[in-house]
Amino acid sequence: MSVTVIKPGMLSSFQDRGRDGYQHEGIPAAGAMDERAHRLANALAGNSGDPATLEMTLLGPTLRFDAPACFALTGADLGATLNGRDIPLHRPLVARAGDTLAFGARPAVGVRGYLAVHGGFALPAVMGSEATYLRSGFGGFQGRALAKGDRIALRAPLDGHGLDALQAALWDIRAYLPGTLGGQRRGAIRFLPGMHWEEFSAATRQAFTDAEFRVSPQSDRMGYRLTGPALSMSRPRQMLSEAASFGTVQVPAGGEAIILMADRQTTGGYPKIAQIATVDLPALAQSAPGQALRFQLISLDDAQRLDAGREHAFMQLQEALAPLRALLAPATRKPQ
Repeated sequence: MSVTVIKPGMLSSFQDRGRDGYQHEGIPAAGAMDERAHRLANALAGNSGDPATLEMTLLGPTLRFDAPACFALTGADLGATLNGRDIPLHRPLVARAGDTLAFGARPAVGVRGYLAVHGGFALPAVMGSEATYLRSGFGGFQGRALAKGDRIALRAPLDGHGLDALQAALWDIRAYLPGTLGGQRRGAIRFLPGMHWEEFSAATRQAFTDAEFRVSPQSDRMGYRLTGPALSMSRPRQMLSEAASFGTVQVPAGGEAIILMADRQTTGGYPKIAQIATVDLPALAQSAPGQALRFQLISLDDAQRLDAGREHAFMQLQEALAPLRALLAPATRKPQ
């Protein structure tokens, strides 16, 4: 009743929505880079709550299902196949014991795909979360990315009976996917003024909203370093370290901005020019090294309205997927 790793892919780790409540103790939140895709995968696999999904980067893994399972794929299109046949994103699918899930070439758009299984993967919670924090080696599966030969247990494999009928019934379920959950590529990443916005020079504030930046190859789950116009404060000054947030744009002395991402440190002492709007963090997380970025200033009211709209869309989707969960409940193998 597990999934076996035949090939691990470039970087495949289990992530949920992050480890809340421990930053004051120096424990980073971690969690999915593209929270929208993570939540969407869980919804389409018939899950409630927040079980970890497998976050896959650029080159996905090759996995063998050792027990039947319902699964769903979201995020970047990594060219998924099941037993060599192309399979779609954004659909609940059925795998049989012995089936092989593999991924093809680098995606044309995006960099991270997400795999959810119904019932979730059987991972231990560490400080209330199944998220992998790679730098310190805890959470997820043994605190690391997947490796060849790993076997990850499933919490709720299917019982193996009537799988053809179940797949047909799942395929007939129609749920409208609102545009705010679809993951369209944006022309500009929206942001709010950071805590020190007014302390940056007028030329720097203008450049941040008008100029083009690129994601540096020296970027990872901890932060995206940007190349572009040098950014500077009107008058340099010493600053105390403050709590770090997902999407905070810090500017070190060299003038190259760094956007803090999911594996960010708990505190930072660089000036903060901007805060990326929560609704656009998924689009940012799907940006590849070398990709051009532009930034668009919005108000706090607009950011809150956009975030509320996304949450409402998720609520509507979960309601629309009630028939999916009803189909899977009797098909799930009961714990021994």
